[in-house]
Amino acid sequence: MSPFLATLATTGAVFVGLWMVSLRTRDVSIVDIYWGPGFTVIATIAACTGVGTDPRRVLVLALVALWGLRLGGYLLWRNHGRGEDFRYAAMRRRIGARFWLVSLATVFLLQTALMWIVSWPAQWAVAVPSPPALGLFDAIGVALWTVGLVFEAGGDLQLARFKADPANAGAVMDRGFWRYTRHPNYFGDACVWWGIYAVACAVPGGWRTLPAPIVMTVLLRRVSGVPMLERSLAKRRPGYAAYVARTSTFFPRAPRH
Repeated sequence: MSPFLATLATTGAVFVGLWMVSLRTRDVSIVDIYWGPGFTVIATIAACTGVGTDPRRVLVLALVALWGLRLGGYLLWRNHGRGEDFRYAAMRRRIGARFWLVSLATVFLLQTALMWIVSWPAQWAVAVPSPPALGLFDAIGVALWTVGLVFEAGGDLQLARFKADPANAGAVMDRGFWRYTRHPNYFGDACVWWGIYAVACAVPGGWRTLPAPIVMTVLLRRVSGVPMLERSLAKRRPGYAAYVARTSTFFPRAPRH
């Protein structure tokens, strides 16, 4: 079996298993916790079934694992004891008795496809033979990945500390990275995957995985990331409209005055 088919089959099997767990626990949010670690699983399977070249294979595995395991650990900590995410709870109420089946198609199988597509650069970089020496594309990729992880992890840490202070209850977070972009974690996420794509470009044919970072960026900026979260925040945070007026949506820049 080719590395790409092996990763697709494994990812599908895992998500179906998570769906079965969600039926028992009545909590679809477990799919979010697996999102980061799932990329680590895919990259590992691709590396084990492919014929990629070290040290690039080791580099990509490390980049994906550090990003994915941090994200999974953070979401596990953040979601512990909070119940099902409001997005899935709203879906459950809206769909009713058919939610068990609809969730399989629109959440678990959809994320199977998205995870597999977004991970193409990582799969390509670890499974396909490439020049043994690291070069310019690898350096650009690591630089982008580093910027992304700093924004994503730093933004999550800043927000967690802000929420932990009772004095900030109901307030809008507009400090640190959040002063320059309303979604530093989403911006960081996009940078991480553009960085991994840059490393893939050092591998023959790796440029053809370009749809992957585009899909991830569009998802974050236009579909399930920014729009969905901002609709909720606009309803729950009285000062959010003013924050929107002065702060960049995605790419960091100085706030408007």
